[in-house]
Amino acid sequence: MTINAMNIVVIVAEWSIAVLELLGIAIIMIFAFYATAYNLYLLITWGAKEKIFQEYRLQLARGILLGLEFLVAADIIKTVAIELTFSSVGILAVIVIIRTFLSFAIDMEITGKWPWQNQSTS
Repeated sequence: MTINAMNIVVIVAEWSIAVLELLGIAIIMIFAFYATAYNLYLLITWGAKEKIFQEYRLQLARGILLGLEFLVAADIIKTVAIELTFSSVGILAVIVIIRTFLSFAIDMEITGKWPWQNQSTS
């Protein structure tokens, strides 16, 4: 690749990373604000604390899970397009492992079963 083409790839990658990271953060924040406002409203009007608490946790978990997907995508682009070294690949691997574990744990919290379990069995 020529120097010009490489510069274009780096610029596009940096913009893509910034957009994906902002989207990930925004999604988590929007879900958190929405879930908090909506469930405070329900708490004030209904007063059913236990059901509202569980629904609140699920809404927050969904927002975090979706936001994490965007943040992982940004990390992958950053590692592959900009900082392709053994060190950056190792750091990416650790980040992906941690975020995958978080995703599995949140998915388990939402559905009550591991992602690889059959949907028909409870």
